[in-house]
Formats: sequence, structure tokens, C-alpha cells
Amino acid sequence: MTATAVAPALAGLMMDRSLQISRLIDHAALWHGDIEIVTQRTGAPDERSTYREVRARSAQLAHALAERLHVAAGERVATFAWNTQRHLELYYGVSGSGAVLHTVNPRLFAPQIVYIINHARDRFVFLDADLVPVLEPLAAQLPAVEGYVVLCGEAEMPATSLPNAVAYESLIAGLPGEIEWPELDERTASSLCYTSGTTGNPKGVLYSHRSTILHTFAQAASWQAGPGSQAAILPVVPLFHANAWGLPYLAPMQGSKLVFADPHLDPAELYGALEREQVTLTCGVPTIWLRLLDYLERNDLRFSSLKLLGVGGSAPPRALIEAFEVKYGVTVLNAWGMTETSPACTYGTPRPAHDVLPQRIDYKTRAGRALFGVEIRIVDDDGASLPFDGVAQGEIHVRGPWIAAGYFEDDEATARGVTADGWLRTGDIASIDTHGYVQIRDRSKDVIKSGGEWISSIELENVAVAHPAVAEAAAIGIPHPTWSERPVLYVVAAQGHELDAASVIAFLDGKVAKWWIPDEVIVVAELPHTATGKISKRTLRERYAPAAT
Repeated sequence: MTATAVAPALAGLMMDRSLQISRLIDHAALWHGDIEIVTQRTGAPDERSTYREVRARSAQLAHALAERLHVAAGERVATFAWNTQRHLELYYGVSGSGAVLHTVNPRLFAPQIVYIINHARDRFVFLDADLVPVLEPLAAQLPAVEGYVVLCGEAEMPATSLPNAVAYESLIAGLPGEIEWPELDERTASSLCYTSGTTGNPKGVLYSHRSTILHTFAQAASWQAGPGSQAAILPVVPLFHANAWGLPYLAPMQGSKLVFADPHLDPAELYGALEREQVTLTCGVPTIWLRLLDYLERNDLRFSSLKLLGVGGSAPPRALIEAFEVKYGVTVLNAWGMTETSPACTYGTPRPAHDVLPQRIDYKTRAGRALFGVEIRIVDDDGASLPFDGVAQGEIHVRGPWIAAGYFEDDEATARGVTADGWLRTGDIASIDTHGYVQIRDRSKDVIKSGGEWISSIELENVAVAHPAVAEAAAIGIPHPTWSERPVLYVVAAQGHELDAASVIAFLDGKVAKWWIPDEVIVVAELPHTATGKISKRTLRERYAPAAT
């Protein structure tokens, strides 16, 4: 049974101030008003602003939503944009006004974009100028959208067939830069993000002001070396994906400079942004850091300011952690979560007893331990809880104040995804040891079941990536008449290296169990990735099937 709140025997005499997202930007403007927000684009001058200016422009936007677009509380406003200052203004202007910020991933396939915008019933879409051609052919399929706001000035406004299109700067021009934000119940919906939809239609996760602020407090309390040490943050993770892992809220809470880099994430450009802006914290998926690591090593470069590298989305290979920690002196923080969990559930900061080499690297390959506020259990196929002994493996279930209790207007998905006693089913398979470290073994749909035993595709990939000539690896299970499934490994050669299947198999020998050795190693020029930067194993399975016939 889910615990229910009861009236206190004696109520405390503390002020009841609602937890609202608007208070974050107010705090930053008042106490960190001159801290910079920087937007960088290749071939264009940097755009520089401050928290004080962002707060004023967010206020102008909130006035525009109410007075010019007539957006009411609870209505959805979509963004279709990269990481920029204007996108950050939408985070605060939309949610602060009482409307719901709906971030849409521009890298999704057209049918997914159409489904998501229609399901959310977005009234307006705010989009970057270079993404106008993406939405133009889809506009006729988006009947609920009343107009489009292009995130540019009037002089940069592109010619477009999008109906009722207007330039952002024209929309907010002449409106007050001051505002008394509406007092909202902290459980009011603040933002909406859809899962990537790797199986079935994407599902909407509807965050509240309360859940967002509590998640931000938990993040700020959990950074290794203390929250104030992160002087400048560069979120490689996009603003359209799981609230950019909470960084647009964390930065103003602690007064950190925010740097938004070019969305194409060329390693040379990314390294240049980190160095020019003296970034101390950056976060993104392992694929980005593997490419950056290759660039550093080929050009014999070092970091002058970077202290902390946040990794999520998928498990970082041990070789990546070792390189950044030992060679480059950058602390790697592995974390685990998902869109439904805001997203942080665990942080990979080792306990003091384990924070010494080589133990530290061993523990950092794991997903870490639960943040306060998050409850975690692992269960077997019958739903029975399993022990935290480091051996038992089961599906992770989570619950807590920033964990989704259901999906937006999708009762069927909610019934599948949330247990009767109020736990979110994650689909991740893990073990948890006696110290509380979570080891993600695989996604339930990616684990390879061979001869009644499990082979972790993640662990197999991480060992393969330690091969000096392997840049990226992906393991999938292929049907087998005797063993049910057998592993096939796809690998990409590192730049300047030659690679063949025999050398990879020889490298794996002795590092994994004999029966884990792939039946086939396939060298490819590149691996397919999802819209959020993860390797698309579904695409690999589809590719392998015709190749095997």
C-alpha cells in the first residue's frame, strides 16, 4: 500500500512558502545578478547576458504569453530549440507564468514530433530559426498549434510558411521587465517531456514546481566537492532532454555561470568552449566524452579549468573513467536516472573508504548510491524484492517526490509503468551491493539471455571499448536455436587505427567469461544513435536480421 499523509498531532510554526521555479531566477537575479550566461555558435560572435537580464526578459515573455498570446495557466507551450539563452528564458517565463513548458526534441523522427505536439495539445511552438524547415512540412498535421515564435530578432526572421509566425524579439518588445510572479500551488504542473519512445508511442512525463525544486536541492547537496565549487557549467545534455538533467535549475540556485555550446558538438569546438569560458562542470552522454577524449589524445591537450565530468544516459566505459581521472585529473561523476525521475536517482560519489585508486575506478563504473529522497528496490520476475548482496539481479523500481506517478493522459502506459503499491518500473536490470552501490547490468530489453544465463551487453561493451583500437561498441542478442540468444558485437575503429574481428575476440579472451565471447564481431564505420545520443540497438537488430538471412 502507498503511504498516505495524515494530519499532524501538533503543526509546526513555520512559514508555508510554495516551492516555485520562478523563485530560482529571482534568487539568481538578486544575489548573482552579474553572473554570465553565454551562448556560442560556430562562425558567430558569442552572445553574453546575465542572470539579471535573463530574469527581466523572462518577465517580458510571461507578459507576452498572457497579454499577446492569451496563454492560460496549465496550457502547454512547446519549445523546439537548441541550448541558448532564449531557450533558458522560456524555462522561466513559461513555467513561472503558470503555463507548462513542453520541450520537444528536434532530432526525433517526423511522426514522433507530430504525435508529441498533438498529444500535448501545444498552443504555440517556440523554435530556432535553423529548425523552421523541419517544422514547415509538418505544420498542416498540427491542428492545435495556433502560431509559431521564431527565436530571433526581426532582422533575422526567415521567410516561412509557418502560420502566424512572429519573431521572438518582436513578441516581447515593449513589455515590462518586472513582474510579480503568480503565487502557484507548488504541485502545479511546470514542464512536460516525452520519453524517446523506443517501444510504442512516446510517453509524457509531467513535472511539478515542487518536484523540480526538490530535485534541484538534492542535486546541489550531492555534488562532490560542494555545490559552490562549480563556477561555470556547460550542459552538453540538451535543454530539450529531461530538463537538461536539472542543470538550468541548479546553476541559478548556486550562482554558476552557464555556457551553451554549439549543438553540433564538434570535439574541437567543445574543447575550445570549455577552455575559453573556464568551465568547471560539464555533463553529457558517454559518446560525447569518448570523442572528446580521442581529440585530446590525438592533439596532446589538457584541461586548464575542468574539475567535474558528469556522465549519464548510459554506463561510461572503465577506460573513459580511467583516462579522465588518472591522466587528465578530472573527477568523473557517473549518475543514473531517466526522464521519469527528473532525472537523478543515484550519484556515483564513492564512500571515503573506496575513494582511493584503484578502488575508486572500480566503484565509479557503477551507477552510485541513491540520493536522499529516492527509494530503490530490485525485484524478480514475480515482483518479489531481492537482497542487496551484489549478486541478485532484478528490475529496479523507484519512488520519491520527483519520480513520475504516471504518464500524461495515458492510462495504459501508467498501468504498465507503475505498480499497484506506487513504485515506478524502470526497465533497468541491476544488482545492489551491501554498501548500496547500484550496478546497472542492462536494460530489460537489451540483456542477452543465453542458455538460461544473463550476459550483460553493457559490461561486454565496456570491456570491448578498452581495446586501444575500438572507439565505440554495441552488443546485441541474436536468436539462437540452442542457446535462445547469443551475443553479436558491433565495433567502430578509433581514428587512425585498423581493426578486425579476430583482434577484438582475442582482446576479450580472459576478460569476460568464455560463454560471453560474441559469436560474431562486426566492424562498422559508425553506430546508429537515438535522438538523445544513445546507441540504437533496435536499429542494429533490424540491420542484423536481413544480414543473417
